[in-house]
Amino acid sequence: MLKQERQAYILHQVNLHNQVLSANLSLDLNVSEDTVRRDLQELADNGKIIKVHGGALSLSFNDFHYPSTNVYAHPQKKLIARKAIPLIDKDMFVMTTGGTTLIELAKALPQSLKATFISGSIPVVMEYTHHPNIEVILIGDKVSKNSKITVGGEAIAKIKQIKADLCFLGVNAIDAEHGITDNDWDVVQIKKAMIESSKKVVCLSIAEKINSCQPFHVCPIEDIDILITELRPDDPMLEPYRKKGIQIL
Repeated sequence: MLKQERQAYILHQVNLHNQVLSANLSLDLNVSEDTVRRDLQELADNGKIIKVHGGALSLSFNDFHYPSTNVYAHPQKKLIARKAIPLIDKDMFVMTTGGTTLIELAKALPQSLKATFISGSIPVVMEYTHHPNIEVILIGDKVSKNSKITVGGEAIAKIKQIKADLCFLGVNAIDAEHGITDNDWDVVQIKKAMIESSKKVVCLSIAEKINSCQPFHVCPIEDIDILITELRPDDPMLEPYRKKGIQIL
C-alpha cells in the first residue's frame, strides 16, 4: 500500500472513530508501528489530525466547542439528534455520554424543555448550560484529556447512584453480533455504568459505524432498546438489529 493510501485510510479512521491507536493501525495496515507513527506525524504536521501518545485524535478535539467545520458527517449527526428529541419527555432524568453527535443533541433541545441531564462530558455539559430550562448534573472525577470525559472509580460510583429514564449512548462501533465496542478502556467503563443505571438505552450512530468493531466490549446488542441513525428505519442495513428486538428510528 502506498503512503498516500495508508494516510487516507488513517485519516478516515480518525474522523470516523474520533481517535485511533497506533497498534491497531499497524495491524490493520500490516505495517510496523514506526511506519504508522511517521504517517501520523506527517498528518499532524499538515494539520489534519492531532497526534497523541499511542495514536491520534480527530480535529474535533482541538476546539472546545467543536466547530461544525471539523465535525465528521455533521449533517448526518444533526439528523440523528433531531430524531432523538421526541424521546425526551418533561421532567425526565437523561444520562448522556460524550461525542459530537451528543453535542448536536444538546444544541437541538427545545428551549421549552424541562428535564435533568446528567453527563461527564465537558463539551456536552457546556452545551447544556446554555439551555434556559434544563437542570445539569456533571459527574465529576479525573478528566480524560483525549475524550474530555470524566472517568475513574468516583465517576462510576456516582453514576450507579442514579436511575435515569434514558441513556443516550454515543458509540464508536456497533455490530449485531459483537454488540457495542470502543477503543478507550476508561470510557468503556463509564458507558457500562450508564447502561446499567438507565431504564432505557438509546444508541446514536451514523450508518458508517454500523457493522464495525473496536477492541473493547461495552455491551451486547440486546442491551440496546432503540437505535437511531440517519438512515430510513426500513433500510436493509438495519434489519439484523430489528431482528434482535431493537426499535429503529
